[in-house]
Amino acid sequence: MRFSRRLDHLPPYLFVEISRRISAKRAQGADVISFGIGDPDLPTPAHIVDALISAARVPANHRYPETDGLPSLRRAIAHWYEARFGVSLDPDKEVLPLIGAKEGIGHAGLAFLDPGDVALVPDPAYPVYAVGTMFAGATPYYLPLREESGFLPDLRSIPPEVCRRAKVLWLNYPNNPTGATADLGFLEEAVAFCKRWDMLLLYDNCYSEVTYDGYRPPSILQVPGAKEVAVEFHSLSKTYNMTGWRIGMAVGNPSAIHALFEVKSNLDSGIPQAIQEMAIAALTGPQGYLAQRNAIYQRRRDRLVGVLRQIGLSLTPPRASLYLWARVPAGYTSGEFATMLLEEKDIVVTPGRGYGVEGEGFIRLSLTLSDEDLERAVRRLEGWRIPPRGQ
Repeated sequence: MRFSRRLDHLPPYLFVEISRRISAKRAQGADVISFGIGDPDLPTPAHIVDALISAARVPANHRYPETDGLPSLRRAIAHWYEARFGVSLDPDKEVLPLIGAKEGIGHAGLAFLDPGDVALVPDPAYPVYAVGTMFAGATPYYLPLREESGFLPDLRSIPPEVCRRAKVLWLNYPNNPTGATADLGFLEEAVAFCKRWDMLLLYDNCYSEVTYDGYRPPSILQVPGAKEVAVEFHSLSKTYNMTGWRIGMAVGNPSAIHALFEVKSNLDSGIPQAIQEMAIAALTGPQGYLAQRNAIYQRRRDRLVGVLRQIGLSLTPPRASLYLWARVPAGYTSGEFATMLLEEKDIVVTPGRGYGVEGEGFIRLSLTLSDEDLERAVRRLEGWRIPPRGQ
């Protein structure tokens, strides 16, 4: 039996591997504490769940949904963007609900790339940008994100011959995995770059509502003229603790939104309508919950930053996202250090190398574990003397 050759070039999905390692360790009787996956531990707010329960009892919601979503959901998304970012969207042409942002990000390569094309992909980055590119038969050209440049790519360093072949540029701020942020000045530079080289800017803004210290991340669509070249992906997963319900959106350039719809309509049957009603309740209901939730994450961030610095790791506290990006001690690879944490402390972190070559030397820790588990992990780490490499 023969399978597609593209599977030969596909690395194991990072988070599946992490889950396997956790399961194996727990099968040995270990009390494992995981900082590995960014899946909110806090529940979906009650009024949002109540909307789902009510909608689930409506017989019309038991049928196939429309691929482009309920008109009322598209309007709710457009109104939310207006209220949050001051961005005006046509709900019929510039908004497409998704089965989670990952679905749209994964389909983007099929909509925008042909075999032989190039996609500009950050490194380190969420793995789906590169995987979706490879599934489309295109080639990722990796843009290093380095600490000394604030984990922003140097767009001016990309060779002209690469720019001429590239059809899309992927960006993601607040960033996964580094927690870095980008200001409007950089976003203006990115829009101008894509206009110059006639490429589509694909902007992952899924962490814009997970913020600390009063910071408010922008949307790429706030840049004047951005809709000429940009599509933004967003999600209710991290914003409203709805990872399990699988709903997000793509917004922006109407031609690109239509192309993504064409792929989507041929590959899936849309979002269950009861979940769409749930999303409407989230987007249009009370938003005060977000500040309370972020205060919890910020306390966790500060507690974890303190102990990581105490044991000798260097890091900058992020202003947004769910993640800490910490440099491992000299002499260790990211994989070696993560393995040592698992073996000696029964603590799971994500090796930075899993996000790309430039992630080597770092580990990522998620803030999405209970306060009780976090405190237990802190107690395990306090006073730990990391063995110098070679001993």
